[in-house]
Amino acid sequence: MTVPAFIFGVLFSTLLGAVFHLVCGGGFGRIVLYIFLSWIGFWLGHVLGNSLDWTFWSVGPLRMGMASLGSLFFLLIGLVLSLLASRSRDNNQQD
Repeated sequence: MTVPAFIFGVLFSTLLGAVFHLVCGGGFGRIVLYIFLSWIGFWLGHVLGNSLDWTFWSVGPLRMGMASLGSLFFLLIGLVLSLLASRSRDNNQQD
C-alpha cells in the first residue's frame, strides 16, 4: 500500500461518511460516528477484496469497489443501530 493510495482511501471514505450524514442527518456526534464507521468499513472491505482477489473498480492498489461496499454496509448497520438506540432511549424516557 502506497502512502498516496492510503491518503486517497482515507479521503474517499471520509467523503462517503460525510455524504451519508448529509443524506441521513443528525448532529455532530452522528457525523463523527458515520466517518469512523466509514473508515472501518472501507478498510475492511479493501482487505476482504484483496484477500478474495476481487478487483472490480480498482484504483491502483486500492480495491475501491469492495471498499465502498464495506463502507456503505458499515454505515447502514450504524444507522440502524443508532436509530434503535434512539428509539429505546425515547421509550425509556416516556415511561
